[in-house]
Amino acid sequence: MPEAERVTYVGHGTVLVELDGVRVLTDPVLRGRVGPLRRQGAPPLPASGEDLDAVLISHLHHDHADLPSLRRIGRDVPVLVPPGAGEFLERRGFASVSELAPGESSRLGGLTITATEASHGGKRRFAPEADAVGFLLSGGRRVYFAGDTDLFDGMEELGEGLDLALLPVWGWGPSLGPGHLDPARAARAAALLSPRIAVPIHWGTLYPLGLARLRPGPLRSPGREFAARVRELAPQVEARVLAPGESTPLS
Repeated sequence: MPEAERVTYVGHGTVLVELDGVRVLTDPVLRGRVGPLRRQGAPPLPASGEDLDAVLISHLHHDHADLPSLRRIGRDVPVLVPPGAGEFLERRGFASVSELAPGESSRLGGLTITATEASHGGKRRFAPEADAVGFLLSGGRRVYFAGDTDLFDGMEELGEGLDLALLPVWGWGPSLGPGHLDPARAARAAALLSPRIAVPIHWGTLYPLGLARLRPGPLRSPGREFAARVRELAPQVEARVLAPGESTPLS
């Protein structure tokens, strides 16, 4: 396989997918702080936001649609967003924004990028009403980026021939609100999708200021717990736990 066919877990919901010669970055957070949330560990490498062919935004929450990070990438890079989110970015000077509803697709080089359903509220304060979506990238490999979601009817249908599932396993604090997967429910998603490889995301990166020392468990344990549950519920799936900044080939 070409060396470039790999994914890098940049951290939180940010993943660099290099597939079929195309570089796609999901939900970019490329700085050390988002509101009260501080990045734990080393900062992302600058190359994570360079030479991109597209950016995928799953929803408009601040920890997934971070405007300073998007400006750092550049206002001319194509951005694919959920229904209702296009105007929000266009009014802030982003020049190539396309909305995709679940089931709608866009071509990018040799890739077809299709929006999928997600069970998650996408409302952002002082922004237009917008949905949340996931994305399915199809080319020589098939990669599913779930964004933020809980389990939903029809998730299993996304798994046919799936090489990789990027599944959120936590949130951004010591507890989870609605519309999120914890390690056990993410392992159930892996069992439904049955990809060759599952990588846990949305953990170990952003955490409220001051809590990292008092309640560090959610920063350390969700990835390991997910892998253990996958071994129980979906032994046919290889769980690869990446620390923020680590990469893995799609083989």
